[in-house]
Amino acid sequence: MQKLFLPYVFELNKCAKMFKKVALGISGGVDSAVAALLLKRAGYLVEGVFMRNWDSNYEAGFCSDEKDFEDATFVCRKLDIPLHRVYFIKEYWNEVFTVLLNENNLGIDVIATGHYANTSFGPFLDKYNENEGVRLLQPKDKFKDQTFFLSQIKQFSLRRCMFPIANLMKSQVREIAKKEGLINVANKKDSTGICFIGKRRFQHFIEEYIETRKGNFIDIDTGQVVGEHSGLHKWTVGQRCCLANWKNAYFIFKKDLDTNDIYVVAGTKHPAIWNNLCFTGTPHWIHSEPIELTQNNVLKCCFRFQHTKPLVACRIVNNSQGLTILLDNNVRALTEGQYAVLYKNGECLGSAKIKEVCRNLDFQTEF
Repeated sequence: MQKLFLPYVFELNKCAKMFKKVALGISGGVDSAVAALLLKRAGYLVEGVFMRNWDSNYEAGFCSDEKDFEDATFVCRKLDIPLHRVYFIKEYWNEVFTVLLNENNLGIDVIATGHYANTSFGPFLDKYNENEGVRLLQPKDKFKDQTFFLSQIKQFSLRRCMFPIANLMKSQVREIAKKEGLINVANKKDSTGICFIGKRRFQHFIEEYIETRKGNFIDIDTGQVVGEHSGLHKWTVGQRCCLANWKNAYFIFKKDLDTNDIYVVAGTKHPAIWNNLCFTGTPHWIHSEPIELTQNNVLKCCFRFQHTKPLVACRIVNNSQGLTILLDNNVRALTEGQYAVLYKNGECLGSAKIKEVCRNLDFQTEF
């Protein structure tokens, strides 16, 4: 066995008696393929699960689902892993775990994925303790960190979840795939956006499902109508509008659900779309409410609301509805409806949906 895999074999052997059979999400990409390889090499009984998350029968062939399934099939055949195709058209992330563990008759002990994430129980649950809560941790590869997408995960799900590539960089994952002959996925590009949309723009996709209702673009500084749109659902805060015949580019500031108008600002540096204060709904703490918040009433941690953006230092207090979050620096396009995801010392603490953003405030605080 190659030296490359020795650390993982050592970790896995320590908990092999507790967990024998693993259901691994196989996406047809390189990350889940290498996760499968590591688990297989360590002697686990691995069941591959290809999850179809959208009914592409309605998408006229736009989805890459079939090509991904072909790649997943290739990987599982090469590694001698059974592959199951499971349909989760109506279920969400947390339900996936419940269904797999309880309703698919696979007789599995744990779930594994190719996500770039880690837990306090270790990449292979080698530190599992039935008497302790589990914490969601950032992976070694901070650039590929996917904990943002797991920030609403429940204890039940996370306690029985392995992340085999947690301590690998993406470059190492691709190197392993090449050395082991997984050529069809080794150099495969990472998926971006929403797979079932395919090559279409989101605006063209969404109009098939939501009725078009026209409205105006209105300049917040002048009150002037500067254009017309064909639906609030097609636009996001901070997005460029591409309106013709205006000196400066316009960007979305706020959408008015009552009037169906969209308020815009001229220039990407307009202060109205750079803010540092927001209020959220009830937070979801993955492990438990941080002790600093419970005992000292103020939590100093880090914040992001988009998974590709850098972490921003912040201070947090509880309020009657959820959390008040004050960022050390302004961020662009902070938006109601998005999730504030919170981190401290390499741990993803949890998240809360942003309910209100305070704009253009000269805010003084004693936090």
